[in-house]
Amino acid sequence: MFELGIKFLASYFLGSIMGALTMGKLKGNVDIREMGSGNAGGTNALRTQGKLFALGVVVIDVGKGVIATLFIPQWILPIAIQEPQISNDILVLCCAFAAVMGHVWPMWHQFKGGKGAATLVGTLLVISPILVLVMLIAFAVVLVLFGFVGLATMTSVLMVSLYLLWIGTGFIEPLLFYTTTMALYLIYTHRSNIKRMLAGDESRNKKVMIFSRK
Repeated sequence: MFELGIKFLASYFLGSIMGALTMGKLKGNVDIREMGSGNAGGTNALRTQGKLFALGVVVIDVGKGVIATLFIPQWILPIAIQEPQISNDILVLCCAFAAVMGHVWPMWHQFKGGKGAATLVGTLLVISPILVLVMLIAFAVVLVLFGFVGLATMTSVLMVSLYLLWIGTGFIEPLLFYTTTMALYLIYTHRSNIKRMLAGDESRNKKVMIFSRK
C-alpha cells in the first residue's frame, strides 16, 4: 500500500499541473477560469484564446495523463518496503485515475480545474489506444448530430464502457470498472452543461452539425 499511496499522490500532483493555466502564465498571466464558461479546459481555451493556445492546453493535459499512466507505475522507489505485491494493472489504473482527479481538483490552483476529458484520453492512449478510437468516433458522431461538446464528451466515455462490454469484458474486470467510473466522473464534472442543456441555454456548435439549418 505504501507504493500505491506514493505513486497515487505523484500522479495526482502531476495531474494538478493545469495546461490552461500553464499556457496562461506564458501568455502574461491569463486565467481562462475568469473567462467564457470559467472552465480550465481545452474547449474554453479555444473559445477565449484561440487555436494555438488551445493546442498547448491539450498537449499538456493529454501528456500528463500519458506520463502518469506510462512512467509513474514503473518507478523504482528508493525505500524498500516489505508489502504484498500490487498488480501492475491495478497500479496503472490507480495512477490514471489520480491524474484525472488532479486535473479536476488541482491542489496547485485552488482545486479549481478542468473537466478531465483530455487527461482521460492521455491515460487511455497508454492503457488501450483502441479505446481512444472508440471515444473519438462516438464524440464525432454526437457532435455532428447535436452540436453539444459536453454531451459528445460524456457520451464518448460511456461508449467506451459499452464497447468493453460488447467485446466480452467481464463486470469485475479492472479496466471496465475504470472506464465506468470515469464515465460517471465526467458526467459529474459536466453537471453544469447538463443543467444548461435542460434549460436550453447550452451553446451549440452549429457549424459542425449535419442537420442544422444554415
